[in-house]
Amino acid sequence: MLVDTHTHIHDGFDRDGTPEQIFAHAHENGVDKIITIGTSPEDSEKARIFAEEWALKGEKIYWTWGYHPNNYVENCRNSLTNDINMALEAIKSPQNVGIGEIGLDYHFDGRDPEKQRELLLQVLQLAQDQKKPVSFHVREAFGDFWPIFDNFHLQTSVLHSYSDSKKNLKIALEKGLYIGVNGLATFADIAHAPLERIIFETDAPYLTPAPFRGKMNKPGYVRNIAEWASDYYKVSLAEVEKITTDNAKLIYKI
Repeated sequence: MLVDTHTHIHDGFDRDGTPEQIFAHAHENGVDKIITIGTSPEDSEKARIFAEEWALKGEKIYWTWGYHPNNYVENCRNSLTNDINMALEAIKSPQNVGIGEIGLDYHFDGRDPEKQRELLLQVLQLAQDQKKPVSFHVREAFGDFWPIFDNFHLQTSVLHSYSDSKKNLKIALEKGLYIGVNGLATFADIAHAPLERIIFETDAPYLTPAPFRGKMNKPGYVRNIAEWASDYYKVSLAEVEKITTDNAKLIYKI
């Protein structure tokens, strides 16, 4: 049994099959549970509706309420309090398992770091108050991220799609964070956490693993990431499955 802990399958099925086909492919590849991740208040509502609908049909699908830093713009300032209040209601959903993705992203020009930090502080307060784990998106911003992170007492949480330095990886592990490993690991030269501290994710429809690069990603490709991990860590595929699935259960209580 495998878990895709970070996907965006609630949006864009017309690009690569119907929901039924996506779930069938996942099951064929041993992916039993899926968490679909929100990236804005509106997108999070789509994730909630999708997860609740398919859970009623028997799928083990969950969702998170998130607000990607690149989606926060000036005209959101006045509505942020309202967004947080709406999130308080939305996360009462039985399929909600966390907050994310949320964080800091300084990679692109024209993104205001001050506004990103404002958003992060508000949503982390929500996560702390509601005792929810967090899926973090942090890109070229760890210098500002760590002091903010240290001001909160969060549930066990995850650095999604980690590809930064070995130094920041060491800090993350020391602070108790788990590391989201996706298709990047199969083709990019990045730092890797110990097996006992990783969980699998696809970030579908993005970051498709080898040998399927160039195709749309989907949860079933977690199998390929697991096979990479078995080779990299020199352990059996069964052990990789057990450790990463147990980690996902620990964090998200699924």
